[in-house]
Amino acid sequence: MTSVALAVTDGIPLFELGVPCAVFGVARPDLVDPWYDLVVCAPPGARVGGWFRAETPHGLDELAAADTVIVPACHDVVDDPPAELVDAVRAAHLAGARVASICTGAFVLAAAGLLDGRRATTHWMHAALLARRYPKVEVDPGVLYIDDGNVLTSAGKAAGIDLCLHMVRTDHGTAVANALARRLVVAPHRAGGQAQFIASPMPPVHDHGLAELLAWAVAHLDQPITVSDLADRAHMSTRNLSRQFAAATGSTPLRWLLTQRIHHARQLLENTEECIDLIAGRVGMGSAATLRRHFNRTVGVPPDTYRRTFRDARHRDEHQADGISIMAAAH
Repeated sequence: MTSVALAVTDGIPLFELGVPCAVFGVARPDLVDPWYDLVVCAPPGARVGGWFRAETPHGLDELAAADTVIVPACHDVVDDPPAELVDAVRAAHLAGARVASICTGAFVLAAAGLLDGRRATTHWMHAALLARRYPKVEVDPGVLYIDDGNVLTSAGKAAGIDLCLHMVRTDHGTAVANALARRLVVAPHRAGGQAQFIASPMPPVHDHGLAELLAWAVAHLDQPITVSDLADRAHMSTRNLSRQFAAATGSTPLRWLLTQRIHHARQLLENTEECIDLIAGRVGMGSAATLRRHFNRTVGVPPDTYRRTFRDARHRDEHQADGISIMAAAH
């Protein structure tokens, strides 16, 4: 997988393009020689980030000649991706290329039919739209990246770094990927199954007819709640409730309840010093063992590790803020 081609179209975000350039576009003969051969493929005059132009002699039709094709992101997920880009990505896949997307680049892969019948991810803010627009795709909004052989997708922005390092690890082994991560000053390995840190998994109130029921359930997470309880409160059959849930949340009632319990546990881990046993009771998990099992499986890290991560981040922010205040006072 020595040749890597980046698919650039007008208006593509800068960060998502910069990530694969930093990983694959800088020669590192002390790690692997030869390193990757990176080319940028774009139509004439394509702008990047609204500020720069991609001056390249390589058109999108040259994607098919690469071993690996990366679609960094879409300019706008509301509109369909450019037909020229979709056709070029499809042709590259048919030619045997490994095709990967970062963030909303998954919409391009889906439009090309590469994700039909596959599990895929994208930024959690756009996952519901991806699932609605391309119902043949099994969208998983809760992971950092998914490797499905020759088709890979990742979540937003920083998860693109994880995906690119994963591809380096696949091609050249763990030692090379870890050495590269140290140079980029990033975590050497975040497993693809680790969850995206989603701010709130509940849809806005005005988006669906179950808003009142969902709000009630969130307020009573410490209590045992069954599908029958929800159906009775909504005055509908369990079958109808399941259909309404799928339409409104893209999930089943029980899976949605578990997501809300895990989300509430995250908030308590981030913002309180309560022990795991007490948090388990407050979110309706019953015991610390049950919470740890579901939390680890859903988030990808144990509750204690998650708490330390956010506590360390908060301490760093406070330290930086104190330093800024001291500097301001000195001036």
